[in-house]
Amino acid sequence: AGGSMAGGMGGMGGMGGMGGARPGGADLDSMLAGLNNQMQNIGAGSTPTRGLCAFCNQPVFGEMLQAMGRTFHPDHFVCATCQEPLGNRTFYESDGLPNCERCYKGLFCPRCAYCDEPIRDRCVTAMNKKYHPEHFICVQCLKPFPDGTFFPRDGKPFCNSCFNGSFGPRCPTCNEIVVGEVLNAMGKQWHPHHFACTYCNQPFAGKPYFEKDGKPYCEMHYHMAAGAQCAGCGQSITGRCVDAFGKKFHPEHFVCEFCKNMLSGGGYIEAQGKPYCRECHSRLF
Repeated sequence: AGGSMAGGMGGMGGMGGMGGARPGGADLDSMLAGLNNQMQNIGAGSTPTRGLCAFCNQPVFGEMLQAMGRTFHPDHFVCATCQEPLGNRTFYESDGLPNCERCYKGLFCPRCAYCDEPIRDRCVTAMNKKYHPEHFICVQCLKPFPDGTFFPRDGKPFCNSCFNGSFGPRCPTCNEIVVGEVLNAMGKQWHPHHFACTYCNQPFAGKPYFEKDGKPYCEMHYHMAAGAQCAGCGQSITGRCVDAFGKKFHPEHFVCEFCKNMLSGGGYIEAQGKPYCRECHSRLF
């Protein structure tokens, strides 16, 4: 090959003579271009190509770098994002392109739902989100979940204490959070010992209750609150009743104030706000 190049140089000397006759002429330029092509062909014939560079699509002669099943000029094997040379450093492939570790983790690693930073190592997955393990904490008290138990609300994790304190049901009687055993009645949740008659405060303990104006009553005090309590005995009236003096009476308890005979079967006369049979009224008044 060296011999051929030497012959080519001799030809170049001959051209030099021609150049003296027409310096700067078009023939000289044409000959120099032809010589340049000949030299490139000589070089190509003497040094076989090692493939086409996947970056610039030009032949690779001499030193090369192979990665991802392709060939690169060493200075053309660069990060697809920041264009920094990769050399022999660790790289990450994405969509057929190489990325340095920093760019890959910044672009393709999942981000922590708490700090929005890339997660480069272990992560916690919860509520369709990913977290750094140290950032998966109660959104209110900022404490971790030792046993892994949490309560989601509006896409945020809460510990048991904070969740109940913020969103737990409150007992209508004491207005405290109901934790543990709960009693459901009247569309509300109660501490079992606080579900009691509004008037006498006696817990129902499984007994029937009666609702009036959104409040629970035992049977006796329900009728009292509803105005269906006998003015004679003070007990609730569940059947027939007598209306007199703006009050209600069991029929057997509406009696003459003096002789105590029942008045419901006949007439009565009022005196001093009390009922009397006709006979007693005529004798007394």
